[in-house]
Amino acid sequence: MEKDHLDYLFKPESVAVIGASEKADSPGWSLLHNLQQGGFPGQVFPINPKIQEILGLPAYPAVTEVPGTIDLAVIAIPIADIPPVLRQCGQVGVKTAVIISVGGKEVGAEGDRIEAEIQAAAEEAGIRYLGHSSLGLICPWVGLHASLARQAVHPGHLAFISQSGALCSSVLGWAARKNIGFSHFISVGSKTDLDFADLIDYLGNQEPARSIIIYMESLTRHRKFMSAARSVSRIKPIIVIKAGRQQTKTRTGEHRNDPLISEDTAYEAFFRRAGIVRVDTIGQLFDCAETLGKIQRPLGGEIAIITNGGGPALMAVDALRRWNKAPGELSPEIQVKLANVLPAVWKPGNPINILRDATPERYAQTVHTVMEKREFSGLVIILSPQTLTNPTEVAATLVRETENQNLPIFAVWMGGDEVAPGIKILNQAGIPTFKTPEAAVDTFMEMYSYSRHLVLLQETPSRQPTDLKVNTKQARAFLNQCLAPAPKHLTELEAKAILSTYGIPVNRTVAAASAAEAKMAAQEIGFPVLLKINAPELEALTERTRVIYHLNDDLQVERAFDRLTGETRNRHPQLRNLGVTVQAQERKPHFELFIGCRQDPHFGPLLGFGTGGPFVEIFRDIAVDLPPLNLLLARRLMERTRIFQALAGESQLPAADLDQLAEILVRVSQLATDFPEIGFLEINPLFIINGRATAVAARLIVEASELPAPRHLIIAPYPNQYENDWMLRDGTPVLLRPMKPEDEPLVSAFLMKCSSETIFFRYFKKVKQWTHEMLIRFTQNDYDREVGLMALGQPPGPEVMMGVGRLIMAADRSSAEFAVIVADPWQGKGLGPKLVEQVIAIAQDQQVKLLYGEVLTQNQPMLDLAKKLGFKVRRAEDPQLCHIEMAL
Repeated sequence: MEKDHLDYLFKPESVAVIGASEKADSPGWSLLHNLQQGGFPGQVFPINPKIQEILGLPAYPAVTEVPGTIDLAVIAIPIADIPPVLRQCGQVGVKTAVIISVGGKEVGAEGDRIEAEIQAAAEEAGIRYLGHSSLGLICPWVGLHASLARQAVHPGHLAFISQSGALCSSVLGWAARKNIGFSHFISVGSKTDLDFADLIDYLGNQEPARSIIIYMESLTRHRKFMSAARSVSRIKPIIVIKAGRQQTKTRTGEHRNDPLISEDTAYEAFFRRAGIVRVDTIGQLFDCAETLGKIQRPLGGEIAIITNGGGPALMAVDALRRWNKAPGELSPEIQVKLANVLPAVWKPGNPINILRDATPERYAQTVHTVMEKREFSGLVIILSPQTLTNPTEVAATLVRETENQNLPIFAVWMGGDEVAPGIKILNQAGIPTFKTPEAAVDTFMEMYSYSRHLVLLQETPSRQPTDLKVNTKQARAFLNQCLAPAPKHLTELEAKAILSTYGIPVNRTVAAASAAEAKMAAQEIGFPVLLKINAPELEALTERTRVIYHLNDDLQVERAFDRLTGETRNRHPQLRNLGVTVQAQERKPHFELFIGCRQDPHFGPLLGFGTGGPFVEIFRDIAVDLPPLNLLLARRLMERTRIFQALAGESQLPAADLDQLAEILVRVSQLATDFPEIGFLEINPLFIINGRATAVAARLIVEASELPAPRHLIIAPYPNQYENDWMLRDGTPVLLRPMKPEDEPLVSAFLMKCSSETIFFRYFKKVKQWTHEMLIRFTQNDYDREVGLMALGQPPGPEVMMGVGRLIMAADRSSAEFAVIVADPWQGKGLGPKLVEQVIAIAQDQQVKLLYGEVLTQNQPMLDLAKKLGFKVRRAEDPQLCHIEMAL
């Protein structure tokens, strides 16, 4: 494989410091000094037209004068001088750059112009760069210290990416005290070129980087970031602190100044779907960084608390309660063993209070007993200074007791100078330390949240009993008729008509322009009915002046019509042809729910679900997610609300039909996926009566969209454009379609039909058992990066998976790897060539430039097919493999 472009940035063999200086403590001097002190093994070229030697190294007037290749240029010159320098770098083949220089769009129009010139010059030169305004980067594993940071950094397995240079220096000072090392330390600066997504993509493939910590102030290229994070977070934890919890403006005007679906809830949903753990404070970020840098993350949520003081133990329990957790229960066996080593006055329970006169031996015996039974996922060990407890000796004893154990240990050494030596011992042994019980518990739960979230992300959703039937053509016709140059508030009847096209249940609603029409509509619907003013522009009307309920006969309907229209016309004389809608008056509901969707300029559609009705803005019990949703994701969305327990039957009210609710959410998600013109949608209330749901009020605002579907989403939806019907040579009908997460059972059955030779030809190894973790790797695809195209048998035959062609694309679409496998019963029937042809077509549609694959030399049928289809075939580095590729 070709060398990754960013290897030249993080693993350079030569570095040029452009703007190198002999003036001590200047940026140019500091960069050169740090490269030397960091032990960089490659060549370093100072660039300065006025000096011949700097720090013992020969200096050159320009990069074009350097007698050798340059992989990385670190630039510390006035920002206005950078564009021509980048062009010179391009002339001599420089691949990457770090721009330390400050100034740009943040200083006004002139800076904005210079920034654009830098971008253009770098693109022309083929250079990827960090910055501008970057503090630099540090890669201890290769001895690269190309930054302005003064601190030395030792190798570790934590990658840190920061948008704040000042924070970088603080983190390095903290890490030195905590004995924490880094694999990569990166200041992104302005993110004009390389951004968070590029760096996550790269770090995901770097073995030394086992965890990624991000300090984020702003996010750009949201869809790109989502795709990168979803790919990497499955294999490496990503922890983010997002500064600034402010609101954002929606694309379409709303009646709320404080929207129910805010920017902060959008980020929460965004990070959750990306598999990212979000923390709220710098302290939590540091705590997570320390923990990830020292120990394995907890895989379960059961925690044991060992303490020599009751107060700190209660603090730990209170912290757990904030996470809706309690300390794990001690088994009878552990209680018996602890009773044998603890004083007679010990009271069984967790927290395990070993009393204030606890000796190092008592700590060690307690820890040994708890760890021996392996009933807990982690230990929080608390020491508060007591007259008879020596913090230093306890720390040393615990280090010996926990050596070679992989159970996560969280040490809380409370106090000042008297506990400092013990903390130092713990840190040197790789045990994370905390000042308070709350910090330790929060860090444990944040780490466990990542483990738990991975499990949820990897769940296999149930299949729809039948395909989701929606009438996209009808909805498109209605929307086209409603669209206007400016955002348009649809009437409730129009909104419900569009909801109905997607199978969302609504109460019967009829428009009436006169009292006579209203009476006729009421007779057709059936009494009782309600009347509502049919004027979406009058959102300011109160419920009392807009709706009249419980109308039971013609006379009441007639009087209600006259009253509503008369009062409204008096207040708004400019309105003409004022009418009403006549709606079925539903019985008193058991629950009133809210379902909403609003278009965000960065996140695309945001879906909300929760408690509805007149108190929706008081309770604010709304959970948020991003489309597309499947049934499992819809269920998880509902579970994040406070009302869910009642909906599930944990109250005196009849339980809601949760399957129907999940399906409604999936339908709303599909509507938002198909139509970027939907700027705002609100179903409030959604009545639940005897378990069944009905939308009794709906608002919808539409406007033209600059992005076509599905590019308005930041998570690529199921690509139904790649579905094709086809027949095998023997006439068997087949549906070729992309894989879905719910296809895991089909994939499992398919692999059982493949012989050991077929499996070996595809995966280059023998596989005895296909685990859930392996199967979800096939089925849970990010369609922005990967498409598994499966062949599925159709009636009159059984629904059976016959083969699959897989396309895995590089993030920049420069290349894509593909592979094909056909189960033995369907080999020799034309399916293999068809799958390869379809994979090529998808790659072309995705604008992939190079398609390649690896084939075993003994797999002659596949090699013959590749040659026939136009692939170039050559021997790979591995003598057992052939490399095939095709330029597209």
